[in-house]
Amino acid sequence: MRSQEPQRRTPQSGLLGLAFDAKDEQKRITRGPNFLLLGGSPETHGQMQETATKINEHLDRQGKQLRDVSAQEFCEIVDQVRR
Repeated sequence: MRSQEPQRRTPQSGLLGLAFDAKDEQKRITRGPNFLLLGGSPETHGQMQETATKINEHLDRQGKQLRDVSAQEFCEIVDQVRR
């Protein structure tokens, strides 16, 4: 019998957006590549969607995955896409 080596998992990264400013009873949930967004007013949820989409577009242009960027680089990307 041969010994089995433990399988190595590929590190995963994702954005989690949470907002609590909704005044209505709507449950807003958006899933996308690298992100899950929950809650918020229509305006806040829309801003989270726009930001998450722009981050993914930026990463695609750079040929990178979210897991490939450092915390500092991620902050710089967020700063760029929110302008």
